[in-house]
Amino acid sequence: MRRGLFITVEGPDGSGKSTQIEYLRNFFSERNTECLFTREPGGTAIGEKLRDIILDRNNREMCDMTEALLYAASRAQHVNQLIRPVLEAGGIVICDRFIDSSIAYQGYGRSLGDSVRLINELAVGDCMPDVTFLLELSPKEGKSRIEENGQDRLEQEKIEFHNRVFEGYEKIADLYPERFVRIDAGRDRMTVKKDILEHMEHILRDRGF
Repeated sequence: MRRGLFITVEGPDGSGKSTQIEYLRNFFSERNTECLFTREPGGTAIGEKLRDIILDRNNREMCDMTEALLYAASRAQHVNQLIRPVLEAGGIVICDRFIDSSIAYQGYGRSLGDSVRLINELAVGDCMPDVTFLLELSPKEGKSRIEENGQDRLEQEKIEFHNRVFEGYEKIADLYPERFVRIDAGRDRMTVKKDILEHMEHILRDRGF
């Protein structure tokens, strides 16, 4: 049986990932094509508990390496319990954030460097995305889109942190141009939707779905 299709959606905070993923959900529903939608951190019962710890605004004392390891732990469980079985059965998985988020946020944002990649390679093994949509949006605009009282622990970080994250995403996309589909998320949401769905049509056709 052929391996399934693993698609991730990445981008800085406020880039509109949640909105575009909901459009993708409707797209697959209208096509009557089964697709697992999941998220990180989270996706499993264990992962969701770790998510609560990671994003809790009260956990201000959390050190950067603890944060990176918790993300990797959630991801290892996610891959083993949920993502890999679906892909091995030939299914489609769309995940809101994956390994690139850790490299951007902890590797670049927290300045932990290549240790983050090494940790997460252990967590995911050979389970890497086939296609990654990167919603590109300046950190300043992204932060302006999120209400202050609704920000999680990472969203509350200063603009300098988010600038490093954005630069990290750009460098990762430059390294893997064959996997990344770069989307200008500064446009109105319907234009962004049209762009993504056109790419998705091509991807599904090329992969025989």
